[in-house]
Amino acid sequence: MTPELLLMQKQIDLAASPVLYDRHCSAESLREDWQAHNALWEARDGAFWGRNPLPAPGVIVCRHSFPGNVLVDCYARTVLPSRHDIDVMWNMSWDEAANQRGTAYVAGIQGWWEGKVGIEKSPEYRLNATAPCPWFEAGREYHIQAGSIDGHCFLFVDGLLRLELTDPDPIDSSRHAHIGFEAYQSMIAVRSIVVRQIVWSPRQMGYEAEF
Repeated sequence: MTPELLLMQKQIDLAASPVLYDRHCSAESLREDWQAHNALWEARDGAFWGRNPLPAPGVIVCRHSFPGNVLVDCYARTVLPSRHDIDVMWNMSWDEAANQRGTAYVAGIQGWWEGKVGIEKSPEYRLNATAPCPWFEAGREYHIQAGSIDGHCFLFVDGLLRLELTDPDPIDSSRHAHIGFEAYQSMIAVRSIVVRQIVWSPRQMGYEAEF
């Protein structure tokens, strides 16, 4: 495990960040800890497999609450022939009345219809940040680390920072405190799910004189 994750003006100490959830992906843990919505999710080969053929969120939501600044750490891949959309959610809630995702941060790989990596804020989707991800390979497993510190959202893939953004109106994680995964018109497999409470420290940054 990389001992630290470096963000703009912040340093996350992974070793000091307490583990809030770490349970093997099995039929038992799926039944006890997770709730599926609008998609077929099953435990297979030590992973949770999600199948959703529709252009809409097909999610699996952890029943446990994780308020505060949290990091979701997992390994995930698309299941061929599916070639897009591995999505991770945190600081989230599910709108039971509307049967759709409520407030949440959503980090995605190979999404947004054109093969992008990005972060968006549900349900208004007025806060978005995306970038191309030509490095993505369908069927390949990726190590994903996504989360936020008081609205400073980040997404690491295989130890590399792929995106970060700062939300001027952070989600109230005391009210929206679940994590989850989403298959959006895709099939994905997720395993080794760990949730951590983020411990971080300020990081001094600046330029050296060049002339």
